[in-house]
Parts: sequence; structure tokens; C-alpha cells
Amino acid sequence: MKKILYTFGLCAGLAMQAKAQTVSMDADIRPRFEYRHGYGALLPEGADPAAFVTQRSRLNVNYADSKLKIHLSVQDVSTWGDTRQLAINDENNSFSLFQAWLGYAFSENWSMKLGRQTLSYDDQRMLGEVDWTMQGRFHDAAMLTFSKSGFKTDLAFAFNQESQRNEGSGYGINGMFSYKVMQMLHAKKTWEKASFSFLFMNNGFQKFTEDATPLPDGVYYRQTTGAYFTFPLSALTLTGSAYLQTGKSTPTADLNAYQYMLEARYRLGKVALMAGFESLSGSDQVSDSKEKSFFPLYGTNHKFNGYMDLFYVGNHANNVGLNDGYFTALVPTGKSSNLSAQVHFFSANAELRDGQSKYLGSELDLIFSKTIAKNIKMNAGYSQFFDTGSMAAIKGGVQAAKTQNWGWVQLIVTPTLFKHSWEEK
Repeated sequence: MKKILYTFGLCAGLAMQAKAQTVSMDADIRPRFEYRHGYGALLPEGADPAAFVTQRSRLNVNYADSKLKIHLSVQDVSTWGDTRQLAINDENNSFSLFQAWLGYAFSENWSMKLGRQTLSYDDQRMLGEVDWTMQGRFHDAAMLTFSKSGFKTDLAFAFNQESQRNEGSGYGINGMFSYKVMQMLHAKKTWEKASFSFLFMNNGFQKFTEDATPLPDGVYYRQTTGAYFTFPLSALTLTGSAYLQTGKSTPTADLNAYQYMLEARYRLGKVALMAGFESLSGSDQVSDSKEKSFFPLYGTNHKFNGYMDLFYVGNHANNVGLNDGYFTALVPTGKSSNLSAQVHFFSANAELRDGQSKYLGSELDLIFSKTIAKNIKMNAGYSQFFDTGSMAAIKGGVQAAKTQNWGWVQLIVTPTLFKHSWEEK
């Protein structure tokens, strides 16, 4: 903690000495109450629901001049009550460094960014900040950017290690698709209202021997390649994407998977209507010899496939895939508030064993949003999932409770604490 605060002070001091253009500091405080009765996984019959309050307390510091940019972000992510009131230290290890990067502009068109940073592109299906989670998602990477006349290309590289060693380079952190190496290319062309982008990402994961004491045994790779577009037609806007995943899903399993999505948005006065369909390929439970399960590795998956996060949010990997047809209506309820209603119809993309139906269930999501004051917003949501026997079967055969629902209320406070500019000499 002391080291991080010292770093903040040092950066601010250097900024003033260098006559920096701008130095700013802002906060992001968001407490959230949740009642979970089937969120993330089907609640078994007879099980008790969960309820808690979690909170993000994030502090951001920014420095920028004509060439150099620095961003530092620290945060505490805690559940109310998880630390003793008189504890002398942070017992839950909740304090962390979220971002710490420097950017430098070589010229008008070329720049670079080094350090801990977020990668967020397009609709965030493949790469996103995952802002719904209190902790967010970051990447330790180097980025080279070219930008000119509505065209922007980002080229990122990463090489991860667990510690500073004198011997060996095995990387044993494998949770949530943590990679050892990564190369990423994102190219986007923007017109007046339309855009088209291309993504290629190559992720390398550490492979280990199958001995009693596993040892590093090379790296296996997964590639994600595809495109995303938005195209407006008067009051109608079309959005779509298509991606392929190839390479290896495990050290020994070949991967051949796909995703595609098409969505139409229509504005009817002040009401916004949206209808779409997304398909993510899966593997048959009986006959497939190759892995065909697509997984959106580093996206903000909470945005997609229902807010109860039953698909692709730390789950549903190497499974039967998903077909998701959905409809959304966004209705203003006042000058500073609105209500969103979304319905999803889910089915498996691949065949289930024993001739089970592909229909997995449906979900209703309601979200109310209101701006209370400058930099203060309140969101509240309620979701209900209507499951089927097939859904219970692919989720481990649990005997599900008759009601699967989830409710939450969140306050988001994002004030600017300090901002000052100096003229360069």
C-alpha cells in the first residue's frame, strides 16, 4: 500500500516539474447488493439462496503531455464484512494494482503502450474490460498502434511468467484461460457512422508432462480470427460478427469452432428495440472426435446470453455450445431514467446424449437505470431463468429448484477529484 501511494506521489511530482499538460485524479466507488437464487449455476432443490454486498473502491491517476501518457489505477474489491473490524492489515488480500501503463507517441500516427492495461474492442465479445465484475480484467502487454484517417491498428504482445527465476520458464497459472504468450492484431476502419474491424489473436498455454510431478513440456496454441461490423440504415442499425477458433483446446485435442451473431436495432421515437441471434458452436456429447466448442476467451461475457451468467462466464467451456435468440426493448421512464426488458431463448448448438431436447430454457432480464446527480448513477435488476431438464443435464445433472432468479441494486459514483493543466515551455 505504501509503495503504491509513493508511486502516485512521485508521478504527480514529476508531472509538475516537467510542466505536464494535464494531471488528473478520479475515483470509482460502486457498492452492489445481490440476491442469488440461481445466478451463475442452477440452484439445487432445497438449497438456500445467497445474499451479500460487494464493493469496488478504485482510484485512477492520469498524466499526459504532447508525447507521454501515464495511467495508474489501484483498487480494493471487498465483500462487506469479510475483514475483521479491528484488523491491522488487509486480511482478504483485496487491494491490488488494476492498471499501470505508459504510452508514448512517436509521431502523429504511431504510438506505443507498455504495462498493465485493458484490451477492449468492438462490442467486447472477444476482448473487454469486464467492468461488471468488480475487479475487471487486465493484460500485461506491449502495444504498438498506428492511426490515420479513420483507420486504426493495434498490435499487442505478451509474455507471462509467475516469478523472476534463474532457471526454467514453466508457467503454471492456467485458470480462466491465463496464457503464457499472446499476440494480437486488431484493425478497424471507421466511416461517418459505419465501421468494420478484423481481429486475430494467438494464445499460447503451457503444456505439462503427465508424470506424478508434472514438468513444463512446451506450449500449445489457440487462434481466434474474425470480424465485426456496424452499419446504419436510417433508424435501423445492423451489427454482426463472425469468428473462427483453431489450434488446440487442450494439449492433445484439435479445435475447430465458430461463432456468429447478427443483430438489428430500431429506434421508434424514444423507444429502442433490438432483436438478434447468436450461435456459438459446441461438441456433440456422443460422437465428436474433435473439439468444436467455441469460447469467447477474454470478452465481457456478462453482456451476452442473459445477465444470470449461466453461459460463458467462468462456465460452459468445452460444452455443447449455444444458440441464443433474443429481443430487447429500452423505454425511457423519465428525463434521467430508463427501463430495459430483454428475453432470451436458449438451445444447445450440438447434440445431447440420450436424444435429449436441445432446448435449454429462457430468461427474462429487467434493468432500471437512473442518473441521480452528476457522477452518480443507480442501477437495479431482476432476472428469472426458466430451465429445462436438458439444461439441468448439461450443468451436471443437478435437481434444480423450481425458481431460478437473481436480483441486485448497484450505486456507481465516479467523481473527478483533481484536474490541473500546465502550459508546456
